Amino acid sequence: MPVDKRYLSARVVRNEDARLLTGRALFVDDVRLPGMLHVAFVRSEYAHGRLNSVDVSAARRRPGVIAVYTANDLGAYLVPGPVLVNPPPIPGHVFHGCTQLPLAKDKVRHVGEPIAMVVAQSRYIAEDALRDVVVEIDPLDVVVDLEKGLAPGAPLVHEHLTSNLAAHVVQRKGDYASAKAKADVVVRRRFRYDRGASGAIENRAVAVDWDAKAEEMTIWDTTQAPIPIRNGLARMLGLLESQVNVIAPFVGGGFGPKIMMFYPEELLLPWAAMRLNRPLKWTEDRQENFFATTQERGQIHDAEMALTREGRILGVKDVFLFDTGAYDPYGLTIPINSQCTLLGPYDIPHYDSEFTAVFTNKTIVTPVRGAGRQHGVFVSERLLDLAAKELGIDRVEIRKRNLLKPDQFPHNHEIMFQDSAPLVYDSGDYLPTLEQAATLIGYEAFIRDEQPRLRAEGRHVGVGIACYVEGTGIGPYEGARVTVEPSGKVRCATGVGTQGQGHFTVFAQLVADALGVDVEDVKVVTGDTREFHWGTGTFASRGAVVAGSACHAAAMAVREKILDLASGLLQTPKEALELAGGRVCVKGSADRGIGLGELAGKANPLRGAVRPGTEPGLESTAYFGPDRGSTASGVHAMIVEVDPETAAVEIKRYLVVHDCGVIINPLLVEGQIHGGVAHGIGNAFYEQLIYDDQGQLLNASFMDYLLPTATDVPAIETAHRETASPFNPMGLKGVGEAGCIPTGALFAQAVEDALAGSGVEITEIPLSPNRLFELLDEAKQK
Repeated sequence: MPVDKRYLSARVVRNEDARLLTGRALFVDDVRLPGMLHVAFVRSEYAHGRLNSVDVSAARRRPGVIAVYTANDLGAYLVPGPVLVNPPPIPGHVFHGCTQLPLAKDKVRHVGEPIAMVVAQSRYIAEDALRDVVVEIDPLDVVVDLEKGLAPGAPLVHEHLTSNLAAHVVQRKGDYASAKAKADVVVRRRFRYDRGASGAIENRAVAVDWDAKAEEMTIWDTTQAPIPIRNGLARMLGLLESQVNVIAPFVGGGFGPKIMMFYPEELLLPWAAMRLNRPLKWTEDRQENFFATTQERGQIHDAEMALTREGRILGVKDVFLFDTGAYDPYGLTIPINSQCTLLGPYDIPHYDSEFTAVFTNKTIVTPVRGAGRQHGVFVSERLLDLAAKELGIDRVEIRKRNLLKPDQFPHNHEIMFQDSAPLVYDSGDYLPTLEQAATLIGYEAFIRDEQPRLRAEGRHVGVGIACYVEGTGIGPYEGARVTVEPSGKVRCATGVGTQGQGHFTVFAQLVADALGVDVEDVKVVTGDTREFHWGTGTFASRGAVVAGSACHAAAMAVREKILDLASGLLQTPKEALELAGGRVCVKGSADRGIGLGELAGKANPLRGAVRPGTEPGLESTAYFGPDRGSTASGVHAMIVEVDPETAAVEIKRYLVVHDCGVIINPLLVEGQIHGGVAHGIGNAFYEQLIYDDQGQLLNASFMDYLLPTATDVPAIETAHRETASPFNPMGLKGVGEAGCIPTGALFAQAVEDALAGSGVEITEIPLSPNRLFELLDEAKQK
């Protein structure tokens, strides 16, 4: 019996917003328990140094201080954290996994590394006690520059290694050298993509309650992965997983750094709570966030593209350096994403890619929204722009000539993706997406009419258009449990956490359609390990694809139970029944039916027997694990105006045409795209973490680190295309990172077009008004 897809692709308003807007949503810092103590951390003020001594005696004497811990107090608990993501099995790869201790011992490797933990009756007292701790550090030479960090004789971040090389990976397909020899033109440049912060509105926080009598621990954590956090902490604390409950309540933005595990604070608060038998809480302040929460983006690429005179790509070679920071707990996810995403939606028969990850004395690098994909797109799109200019081919036309065609899917790129599976694009139809974007932005008319007219008036306007793909929906798996309760309401529990994506709404839509109930009657529970025991987490644009598929599968299993039970009670074949309005009825006879609540009661009788081979209740648990990820894609276009006197850039229009497969909720997809574009604009023109040659971060506040505001982000126009994925039953693809992936490349192209004739060539991101002014001045000098 087909499902009535009443809510699929419907613009259902987010059902979680009422709690958020009226202050009824629980965040970690809202957790307040009787007898709760508060935690603050002494952190290194040096980027690199020998830790000679930590004197905490004065801090321990301060009234209101309950305990102060250093590395020496941790005993057997003082072990490095795990490597969270092991590298894929790429032949010949080199990887040196180095992870940090919960508290530094003997040596510090980046500013902000925790040295001591203070527990006090209030956060005020804990912060005051930090100044009582006397730390003696002998500074060491610092590694900040990637190339200098690899030079012979460079100071070593990790002295058990012979160099600062963290990893080295080569991936190839075809024979680039032969392709280059046949090329009519080869364009090559050095590209830089510098660091940025995630800038989530809520910083990290952890609260812990240890019940010694019940031998149970409850942890509230701003994590994107509550189940792995529970599993790991239980193991390290010597507890059963059933003794530890991790709750990720409402989380004010994740963007990747909150998938990192295990942060020192996540390890130390549970350990201390067990020793003090008191609830503890730590909430990161904004300045701490700039040092203690992971960052992303720093790469240097030396890349070239070989083409025919007709603009067909013969091959690409890319050699790049990747800044992994002081440790590398997240393995090679980011640089492999860069390596793979560079191929974009294009037919590139020959590819030679090599990267070297470098340890530096900077904050640890883990994925931030986009997770390395921006870098690859920036390189390939900029090379295409340069090739188009050199060959005298229009920028849109050169892209059209190189797009993969629908009959080339599934397309195997013959290199390894971050999920340890070959990079295979599942489906796509790229040409119509590019053509639609060019039409909607008015590309030809702008080039032909508008731009010449405005330039004649002395205005500097430009247009950009950029293509991208996004690997989404990777495994290993997620699960969900769907239950029809005697009230007739439906409960759906899943293990993923939510950080504002709209999971409560989209999962409810999927379940409501399967069971024929109103979406308002489906309650979704996420991020609570007592509610659901198995899962991985929210990352890599996988929530709707993987967890959504599990919710759908569980709901369909419950649907079958409903039809089986109702068929017997109504003495009617299943095929003659339908679900609608919270009831199951005989088709054409609305009076011959039964409500789902009443049916749930009959499925769980207090007397009598349950028929052999059946289960009590209207409940089912299901899991979904894709063989490999699904590939979303899209095209962004923008029109900008630049003031060459001030280097101010105004975005006049911004357009996104995106294909994320079958759309569950267009309203939420657009919201994800809008947020991603805002993030991307920040990465392109505002946000850059500035380190000096001593590894000191110079702009660790929102006074100095620029985030785009509502006045900087334009109205974003969107259009949707749907190319269903064959890798999951509903044809879904992810969308969470799509808005930010091509933005840097697009911004560079549009600004360069606006400044045509000035000699400005943009090979670095982020820019800033100041840096753009410098580029303009350098061009004038030339």
